[in-house]
Amino acid sequence: MTYMMTGNMNNDLNRFFDDMLCNWGVRNSSYPSVNVYEDSKAFYLEAALPGYTNEDVNISVDKHVLHIASEKMNKKDDRKYVIRERNNMKFDRAFSLPEGINEGAIDAEFRNGILIVTLPKLPVQQPKKITVKVSA
Repeated sequence: MTYMMTGNMNNDLNRFFDDMLCNWGVRNSSYPSVNVYEDSKAFYLEAALPGYTNEDVNISVDKHVLHIASEKMNKKDDRKYVIRERNNMKFDRAFSLPEGINEGAIDAEFRNGILIVTLPKLPVQQPKKITVKVSA
């Protein structure tokens, strides 16, 4: 691998080690890359996972933390590879959920290589007004 130094030693070293670990099939904690956005009804997490299927990915919620994980192994074959860049992949991302998420209604689907996790919001509870009675 060839590296061009950017002048920022911290970024250069991080990039070097991230690339080195990727060659061993270990991804850094920012893989897969995600986008998170919201509307009035839900938060949406989109993760770029080209080549993955719903059977390759495990999604769970435990103690208000959303986990997205996978361990995708290459199939054994008799080919004699000259270059093999698509290695076994393993990742585990964790996202702390904000208050007000209906954890029992979280849903996920794949669409064109993008995993879309829908995190529905609970209805906003309005403060309850309590009437104070006057006793005689």
